[in-house]
Parts: sequence; C-alpha cells; structure tokens
Amino acid sequence: MKFAAIDIGSNAIRLLIEEVHVDAGQFHIEKVSLTRVPVRLGEDVFTNGKISKNKIQQLIKTMKAFWYLMEVHDIQIVRACATSAMREAKNRRAVIRKVEEESNIQIELLSGDEEANLIFSNYFAQNLSAKGNYLYIDVGGGSTELTLIKNNKRIKGQSFELGTVRMLSNATDPKMWEKARRWIQSSLGANESITAIGTGGNINTIFKIAGKKPSQNITAGEIKEQYDSLSKYTIEQRITKLKMKPDRADVIIPACEIYLRLMGYAKIQQMIVPKIGLADGIILDLFSKWQLSKKTSK
Repeated sequence: MKFAAIDIGSNAIRLLIEEVHVDAGQFHIEKVSLTRVPVRLGEDVFTNGKISKNKIQQLIKTMKAFWYLMEVHDIQIVRACATSAMREAKNRRAVIRKVEEESNIQIELLSGDEEANLIFSNYFAQNLSAKGNYLYIDVGGGSTELTLIKNNKRIKGQSFELGTVRMLSNATDPKMWEKARRWIQSSLGANESITAIGTGGNINTIFKIAGKKPSQNITAGEIKEQYDSLSKYTIEQRITKLKMKPDRADVIIPACEIYLRLMGYAKIQQMIVPKIGLADGIILDLFSKWQLSKKTSK
C-alpha cells in the first residue's frame, strides 16, 4: 500500500511517497521517492505578511506536478499539510482555495501543536531506549517544534516561532528565545541527563559534512565546529566549494544557531540524527488510521 505526504514548509515543499508492507501484524516502511522544491513561502510571509502572486503561481505549479507524480505511482491516500508560513499568511484561505481549484489537492493547515505531534509520531519507529530522556528538536524555515520525552512517554510539546527563513528575514521576536528557554528548563530536573533528537534538512546536512556515520551521534561541540567552519565561507562559496544547494547554503547558519542555543538551554551534549521529518510523521499517521479503518470494517 502506497501513501503520500506533502509538507508545505516555509523554505521548501516536499512530496514523500512511501510503501508500507504488512505481514503477520508486522510492518515495514520503504521510501519510494522524495521530491523537494524550494519555493520558500516564508520569504514573503515573514517580510510582508502574505504570499505574493509569484509565489502562489510557483506553489500551484509544484502541486500540479505532485498530482501527476502521485498518479504515476497510483497513490490513493494522500495528505497535504502546510505549516508556519501558511499559518501566518493573511491571504492563506484564498491561496488554499486557489491551489485546490488548480491542482485538485486540498491543503490542511496544521497548528503548531499538530505539527509537533506528527513529528513526535516518528519516535516509536527509532527503537530508542525506553528509559532515556529525549528532546525532539525539529528546525524548519518558520518554526521549531520541541517535544520532551521521558521514560518512553511524551511529556509535552510546543511550537516556537524560531525558524531559519524567519531569521534571515530579521523577523524573529527576541522574546521567543526566552520563551523557549523557560519551556525547556521548567521541564528538566537538576542534573537530569537528556539527549537531543535532531530532525530537519539542515541537521542532516551538518551531520553529513561532519563525516558522521548513521550509527553515530553528533555532539554540540561538533555542531559548533561546523558552524564556525561554515561561517568563514560566503553563501556563494558554500554553493561552489562545498556543493550545497542554494536554498541550503543560506539557511544552514541560522539552523546551527537554533540547534546550539536550544541544546545549550537544556545542557545537552549528544544528538541523535535520524533521517525523518514531518512528512514521515504524516505517513505514519495515515497508515495507522488506514489500519484502524480496516479493523473496524471487518
């Protein structure tokens, strides 16, 4: 059974297609394809408060292309979710309506809490220690979702308006950092050991250029090393010399800053970096609901 998830973020739009194989109550998820288009809706929204005509057209063209890709893959179950930039756009309702008229794809506007919950749903697929304490940190273009997990239980989660495109647009409220600090520190006991779980395209890139293997963690010190090293290059040099994508080369510096500040608030030294994100969480949620519908229909 194939499922599709569309993640309409502040920096890029992604179409993830995965196939779920089920046998004797066990399931295995295999990625079929991932298509990423750097439309960067947040560039408009965090500066002007709404999505421009040009960006709307880019969004519509992207969604049309995704529709045809899903037809080729014979997708029957899909969910398209928009996050921070679309949440804040003054013309979001008109944009969502226009996209559906032009592409047949209905966009669901996620709240910050819903986004955090979907990202957290990936946790149980990671086979981590049931006795460990973890802080999920998912850094996006417009917001960062934090989820605190203790002894295999979700304690709480919240979305904060701290994002890479937002920072590049100089649209970050300084009070948001203090809000995130209080949220983190109010939940941790003295000398409580905690490990970060970092998700998002930027931390995957940092992990890769640090030369880490999938079985390894990355430390706060190693992220700082990459931050210091990357800061010495101009954006053009990161593209030409380090072979970064243009829409990654500029946001990777604010991403490092967000991860380092939040890890610092929690006094975290180690971070696990699984290659998962919101789109993976959407598909897990679709699959669980599909399973439930099959059981209730018997």
